[in-house]
Amino acid sequence: MAKIGFIYSTVDGHTLEICQRLKTVVEEGGFETAILELTPDSAIDLTDFDQIVVGASIRYGKHRPEVVRFINDNIEQLESKHGAFFSVNAVARKPEKKEPHTNPYVKKFLKTITWQPAIIGIFGGRIHYAKYRFWDRTMIRFIMWMTKGPTNLDANVDFTDWDEVEAFGRALCELVNREN
Repeated sequence: MAKIGFIYSTVDGHTLEICQRLKTVVEEGGFETAILELTPDSAIDLTDFDQIVVGASIRYGKHRPEVVRFINDNIEQLESKHGAFFSVNAVARKPEKKEPHTNPYVKKFLKTITWQPAIIGIFGGRIHYAKYRFWDRTMIRFIMWMTKGPTNLDANVDFTDWDEVEAFGRALCELVNREN
């Protein structure tokens, strides 16, 4: 049985939630899965996986540095194992910002790495002001005000299109089935 590894980087936990939904979809497709958190100190062994999916959230316009480091350190395995990537960001709440060539953060990120993922997903994130520290709450609220997003400090808004997440999970299964 093929095994898919979900390697994720998150700031507030939403990327993990997306990985958990993907895990459910992929397991329903007949695959084994593992979800592993990517931190600055992570040492993740990728040898047991037939496919590797890297998921990363955005904070202040950037993916975390450990994501780029992980990709650069594991480029050969990512390329040989049907590597896929997804980004979680609030800009993707807008339909015209959900494609790799239209999402500014993903466009910029892809220019910083040499890896060309087999599949790229872009999912809307979550704004949950009560979870943020003062500085983050202030900055995110300002960014949301500038981009006409939610600014109410009681807001907990999930911009994720869960049908798109599930479609991404099915595409991962199809890719592994096609390549094996």
